[in-house]
Amino acid sequence: MSFNIRVPTNWKEPQGDPDAQHYRDAFKASEKNTTPGSPPLFQAASMNKYHTDAQKMLISGYGDFIDKTCDAICFAWDKWQSTATMAGIIVAASMGNAGQVVGVPLMPLILAKGAMSSPMQMKYTTVIATVIGTQWLAYTATIKMVAMQLWPMFNAFPSPVVPPTPCVPMPFSQMIQVPTLVSCNVMKSLMMAMHADPMAPFASQLFEAICDAFEKAHTQWVQTTMVTNVLGIGAVPTCVPPIMAPGPVVGTAIMTPGGFK
Repeated sequence: MSFNIRVPTNWKEPQGDPDAQHYRDAFKASEKNTTPGSPPLFQAASMNKYHTDAQKMLISGYGDFIDKTCDAICFAWDKWQSTATMAGIIVAASMGNAGQVVGVPLMPLILAKGAMSSPMQMKYTTVIATVIGTQWLAYTATIKMVAMQLWPMFNAFPSPVVPPTPCVPMPFSQMIQVPTLVSCNVMKSLMMAMHADPMAPFASQLFEAICDAFEKAHTQWVQTTMVTNVLGIGAVPTCVPPIMAPGPVVGTAIMTPGGFK
């Protein structure tokens, strides 16, 4: 809606003699002042019935596509979050370091639920799914732990063998990451390049709307998500018979599926 796209584009009401009179005489009274469609994803160039009909058609078509695309992205994101794990975490006393996020790819999930009822929709959906899926993989590859205080009890553990121990939940925002990979500007540019059709109707606005929503949702997700269920395991080199003195844990950890909550 923020683009305030008027349809038909570049239309101007005829002016002067005889154009203005011809235009007024061409329509019935009931056709000259009709009710526009809502929500105003597009603006009617005038209240002429043929303009509001065109506006309503575009609202319906693009609105349904946006709704179905957002539902598909949400479905894929939810599936990823419920199954994502993190492996290769290094335990150094209370701290977790490094690690690698592993999750299902978003692209096939978005394609499976996205709008595909016409060749144009198929092309748009394929572009959106491919770019979001590719950028999400690149983004999640940057997610790392750096000295995250996950196991306070590991600073002085009283046993030589450390069983799998759940972490203290920590904010996801504390992890190292590169969110610009899923920013609106980056993903919109990639979508426009992949779509490769500068004449496609409203492609730029559509891609920007989807990417802007994704970036805003991601920013909120980063700030509200917690890292949980990271199981640390290892040993305490200083805690050996007969001394058995508590000491710092050295080992590894893995996050069980669905640990991002």
